[in-house]
Amino acid sequence: MACPRVLLLIPPLTQLNTPYPSTAYLTGFLQSRGVEAEQADLGIEMVLRLFSPEGIRTVFRQLHGQEGSLPKEALGMMRDEQAYVKMIGPVVAFLQGKTPKIAARLIESGLLPQGPRFRGRRKFARSVSVTDRAKQWATFFLEDLADLVQATITPHFALSRYAEHIGRSASSFDQIATALEEPPSLTDEWLLDAFWNHVNRVNPSLVCLSIPFPGNLYGAFLIAKALKKHRPDLPVAIGGGYVNTELRRVADPRVFDYVDFMTFDNGERPLLSLIEHISGSRPRRSLCRTMYRQNNRVVYADDPLSRDFTMNDIGCPTYRGLELDRYLTILDSTNPMHRLWSEGHWNKLTVAHGCYWKQCTFCDIGLTYISRYEMTPTERLIRQIEQLMAETGRRGFHFVDEAAPPSALKSLALALLERQIEITWWGNIRFETAFSPDLCRLLSASGCIAVTAGLEAASDRLLDNMKKGITVDQTALVAAGFKDAGILMHAYLMYGCPSETIQETIDSLERVRQLVAADLLQSAFWHRFTVTAHSPVGLDPTAHGLRILGPEFQGFAENDLLHHDDRGETPTWIGEGLRRSLLNYLERQGLDLDVRQWFDDEVPRSQVSSTWLSRLLKKRTIADHSDLERRVVWLGGAVACEPIGKRATLTVTGSKQSHAITLPEPDARWLEQLIRDATPQQTCQTYPHMREICRQFPGSESPFNTFLATSSWKKIRDAGLVLV
Repeated sequence: MACPRVLLLIPPLTQLNTPYPSTAYLTGFLQSRGVEAEQADLGIEMVLRLFSPEGIRTVFRQLHGQEGSLPKEALGMMRDEQAYVKMIGPVVAFLQGKTPKIAARLIESGLLPQGPRFRGRRKFARSVSVTDRAKQWATFFLEDLADLVQATITPHFALSRYAEHIGRSASSFDQIATALEEPPSLTDEWLLDAFWNHVNRVNPSLVCLSIPFPGNLYGAFLIAKALKKHRPDLPVAIGGGYVNTELRRVADPRVFDYVDFMTFDNGERPLLSLIEHISGSRPRRSLCRTMYRQNNRVVYADDPLSRDFTMNDIGCPTYRGLELDRYLTILDSTNPMHRLWSEGHWNKLTVAHGCYWKQCTFCDIGLTYISRYEMTPTERLIRQIEQLMAETGRRGFHFVDEAAPPSALKSLALALLERQIEITWWGNIRFETAFSPDLCRLLSASGCIAVTAGLEAASDRLLDNMKKGITVDQTALVAAGFKDAGILMHAYLMYGCPSETIQETIDSLERVRQLVAADLLQSAFWHRFTVTAHSPVGLDPTAHGLRILGPEFQGFAENDLLHHDDRGETPTWIGEGLRRSLLNYLERQGLDLDVRQWFDDEVPRSQVSSTWLSRLLKKRTIADHSDLERRVVWLGGAVACEPIGKRATLTVTGSKQSHAITLPEPDARWLEQLIRDATPQQTCQTYPHMREICRQFPGSESPFNTFLATSSWKKIRDAGLVLV
C-alpha cells in the first residue's frame, strides 16, 4: 500500500496574528521522513470569511426581521450596516499589514462606525503613534462585530477561542455530544466549507486534528462528525495539548463515534506509527501512545520498542500552506510587552524539550511535555533558524519552551553572534540567578527583546511551599538585569494558592506595583490558582491542606479540579481587584495609588515597605573578582590602539558611545588582544577565560586585581565586555 497522504488541521480558534505551531512542527517532521503532509489553519479561514463584505452582509441579513428580540447594542450596529460592510475590507487589509498608509484615514472622525467597544476608551497619549491608534481602532471595530456575532448568531464565536465553554471541565462527553446535535450555526457552516475545500484539494488518507486548548475542542469534533457522516472511510486522529492533559483517562466509547485514534504527548512517534498502521506495516496493538475503540471498549496501545525521537531528529517546523500574510494584528493594548502575543508573525522553535526544574507543585511535572527534558543541539537550532528565515522571509522568533535553560540560551546567543545572524527573539525562562546582568547583555546583543517568566506568588513563604526554587528578591534582581540590557519582562502571577492569606495577596500586589513602577516588569497577569489532576497538588491534595470537591470523572475530560482550602479560602472578589490593578499598570496608570484602592471590599494595609525595591537595588553589585570561572565576550565594535611614548590610547566603540582609554603600552596591547580574542566569530571555538586572563596580564595577579577596580576596566565593561 502507498504511503498515506496526511492532512493536519488547526480547528478554530487560537491566535489571529500567527499560526499555532503544532501542525507546523508535525508537518515539518513528516516531510523530513518522506511522508506527504499538508496543513491548514481553519480558524483564520473562518474568521476571514466572516470579516469580509459578503460575510458581514450575511450576518446582518440574518438579523433583519429579528429587531424586536435583539439587544440595543445590536440595533445600534444595524443602523450602521452599510458602513460596516464598506469598511471591513480596508480594516482587514490594514491589520494584515498590506495597507499601512491608510492609518491616518482610519482614525478620522466618522469613518469607522463606533460600537460598544469604543465607549469609555481613554484618549490616546501623545506618545502613541498614528499607526498604533489606527490598529487599536481597527481592533475595536472587529471586536464589535465579533461581539455582535456572539450575541445574535452563535454564542460559540470569539476572536481567540471557539465554544470554549463546551471544552472547559467537560468531565462527561454528554455536553460535547449535545452541542454536536444542534443545527450548525453560520460560523460552523463556514468552518465546514473551509474543511471540505482542503479535503477535496489534498485527498488525504488520514486527517489529523490538533486540539491545543478547550477553545479548539468543539471545532475539532464538528469536523470529525462531518467526516464520519460523509467520508466514514477516512480515518481521523486527534492530539495536542488539550488531549495530552485533559483526555488521558477517556473511557467513554462514544468519543470514537467521531474519531478513530487519539494520540498522546510528543506527536512525532505516535503519528509515524499510525501512518505505518494505515499503510499495513504495523498492527493496531503496536501503536505508540494511542487510544482507539475495540469491541466497544477504549483500548490504549503503547509499543515499548517505539522510542521518542530526539530533538536532533524531528526535522524543522514548516509554515508552507499557512499563508502568513493573511493573519491579523489584534492590538487591544499599546503596552510594548503585551502586544507581542497579538501583533505580527513569530516563527516558533524550541530551545529545550520539557523543564529542567520540574519541581513546582502546581505544575503537571509528571507528564512528558514537562518531565522529559532534552536540549536542542545549538547547531541544529541554528539550522532551523536559517531554514525558517529562508522559508518565511521573517526574522522574528518565539522560543516556545516551558523554561529555556540559561546555558542553552547562552550557547544560542553566541552562535547567532558568531555567524552574524540578525534575528529578533523572545521566550519563556525561570527567574534563575544564572541570568546574570552580563548574560542578559549577551542575550540582548543576539536579538532578545523580551522574556516571560513565572513569579507566581510574590511571597517567599508561598514560593517555598510550591517548590518554585526562587525568592522575590532574586526575581527583582534578575528582572533588573534584563531591564538594564533593554529586554522587556512579563511575569505570570497566581493568587489563591494553598494556605495563601489575603494579607499575602495584598503584599504580593504591592511588590508587583513596585516592580512595574521601577520598569522591571512591563507586563504581568494574575491567574487564579487551580488544582490540576496531574500536578503534585492534584495527586496528593491532603498533603497541601486541600480537599477535592469535584468534578466527578464521567469518562471524558479530567484536569481542572474544584477544591476547598482547609486553612482558608481566597475570596473570588479579590481577583477583580488584582485584574483591575494590572489593567491600569499595563498602561502606566495608578502606580502611585495605595494598592487597597483597587478593591471594592476592605483589605488590610500592605506590610511591604514602600522602599523594599529601591533598597534592594541599591545593594546590587557586579563583582568581577567572583567571576574568575567566566569567559569573556566582546559585544562592542571596532578597537584601535595608538602608541603615545611609553603609553598607548585604546579606542573602543560601544553600543552607545566610543571610549578612549590611556594605559601603559603593555597593558593597552594586552587589552587590545583580549578584545580581539573575545570577539564572536565563526572560527572562534572558545573565548578567553578569566583565570587565563589573570595569568596573562602584564605583571602579577595583584596588579590584575588592582586593574579590575580602575575606571579603565569599567569603561571597557560598559563598552561591551561581558563575563558569561
